[in-house]
Amino acid sequence: MNGFKLTTATGLSIRFEYYTDAAPVTCAAFASLLPFTRTFYHARVSGQEIWIDNVPPLNIIQENASVFTIPGEVVFGPSKPVRVKTTNCMGIYYGEGKGLDACNIFAKVIDEDAAKLTVLGDDIWQNGKQDITIEAL
Repeated sequence: MNGFKLTTATGLSIRFEYYTDAAPVTCAAFASLLPFTRTFYHARVSGQEIWIDNVPPLNIIQENASVFTIPGEVVFGPSKPVRVKTTNCMGIYYGEGKGLDACNIFAKVIDEDAAKLTVLGDDIWQNGKQDITIEAL
């Protein structure tokens, strides 16, 4: 379990590595959902982020959770505690951002693919939603 990649309808492929030391429960739970395809949207209110709110629920606790991220990080809203506003949401920050509520930070784009993630994020911001497939590396 090293990470995952996302692929767009145009064939753009971007790789991510798991934070297995900081978020082992989230990494394993997310890996169990793969592969899946969802329509990603831009969330300019929280910064430079693409996101979905229809991921299968992960019945896990918060770990490595924060509203603060660094560019390239991936977050998932756990189902516990129940008060979390981001439950079953997944976000991928391609630049600066701050989340609505604490999410589990569990992965980061690999350095070689960071520029491609910025291109994808800007494309979704400027041109609208896109279907993206996420699968294990």
